[in-house]
Amino acid sequence: MFERIDQYQLVWFDEFQYVGEPNPDKWNYDVGNFQWANNELQAYTNSPDNVYVKDGDLYMVARKQQDGERQYTSVRMTTYGKQHFQYGYFEIRAKLPSAVGSWPAFWFLSCDIKEGVHWPLCGEIDMMEHTLVHSGDVVYSLHSQKHNHANPNTVQYSTSVHQENLFEEYHVYGLEWTEDYIEYFFDGKSVCKYCKADDKEDQTELAWPYDKPYYLILNIAVGGFMGGPVKDDQLPTTMVVDYVRVYQKK
Repeated sequence: MFERIDQYQLVWFDEFQYVGEPNPDKWNYDVGNFQWANNELQAYTNSPDNVYVKDGDLYMVARKQQDGERQYTSVRMTTYGKQHFQYGYFEIRAKLPSAVGSWPAFWFLSCDIKEGVHWPLCGEIDMMEHTLVHSGDVVYSLHSQKHNHANPNTVQYSTSVHQENLFEEYHVYGLEWTEDYIEYFFDGKSVCKYCKADDKEDQTELAWPYDKPYYLILNIAVGGFMGGPVKDDQLPTTMVVDYVRVYQKK
């Protein structure tokens, strides 16, 4: 249990206590069979082949399935246009997909990326990423104009932590986001924390663009620069999400 939960109140959630498609009042989709970023191999769809709700869980499925020029299909759900967030405590309980080449993530992009502010200036908060080519590590990252993988002249805000039993058991991925810091949690225990004050030379949006509205994304990419080579015989592979909960300070 997140130790400061008594300072927060639940303001938005999906417990998936229904059957069929994800609640359209809460979720949108990014779709298309073009070449996605990071050399990802999938087409994203909103097909029931790739996303559905049953038995109190959300099922997100990556498949070996032709869609246009793409040889794989998957799903990318977002809250853009439905619910945007600035600060709070975020919690997602899930079982991750187990196939080599799958790249599941819970993450945030700032809403102004839809208004022409390009990445990484817009800012990105990665609540959880996982690939088997990274030894099964769970990756926690922040991306800004100054701090990103393409900028070798600065310290990246990124931490990898090895965790066990990610596929067969549910685990709780948590993130506390305040105006001063972003802290990551696994099953209620802190794993890393990044503070605005850590960059003593730059307190601008170039280093800390995390003071504006963002939207939440849940997805499974296939392959790509981080997903790595795909083992087709391990597909389809599924991420099972028990709940998504958002809390804000009382």
